[in-house]
Amino acid sequence: MKAEDTELLKEFTPDQVKKLNEIIKKHKGKPGSLIPVLEEAQVCLEYLPVSVQKKIAAGLNLPLSRVYGVVTFYSFFTMTPRGKHTVRVCLGTACYVRGGKALTETLQKEFGVKEGETTPDRMFTLESVRCLGACGLGPVVVIDEDVHGRVKPAKIREILAQYN
Repeated sequence: MKAEDTELLKEFTPDQVKKLNEIIKKHKGKPGSLIPVLEEAQVCLEYLPVSVQKKIAAGLNLPLSRVYGVVTFYSFFTMTPRGKHTVRVCLGTACYVRGGKALTETLQKEFGVKEGETTPDRMFTLESVRCLGACGLGPVVVIDEDVHGRVKPAKIREILAQYN
């Protein structure tokens, strides 16, 4: 383990840091390697905080601003821990007028988080989307890949119980 890995060890296990070092080493010096390194690092670490971005920038001999720019540009990458399950509430017009906003508020209270945040136990990440293309089923909540239509706030706990 390298001395500069000390900061990473505050957030990640020694095994994760070792894997990150291996990912960087495998791609070092190859043109166009930034996105593949970021993808592999995110799979390994689950998210890409600034400490990881600094390590990648140094390892690939790139400015941190370039790494940060790519991470913040592509929605696939995240700088904060994500939950085991992603809960998306549709707030498109049809879902919104049928109670999508109330569902969002119920989930925020249930989870104790705001939109875009992850529960402290890292079980759920709450997001909103503008349209899921299931307007006839509104309001719609998608958990991972499962679509739940005509959801009422009173049914939220029952639905979430399937994902614990």
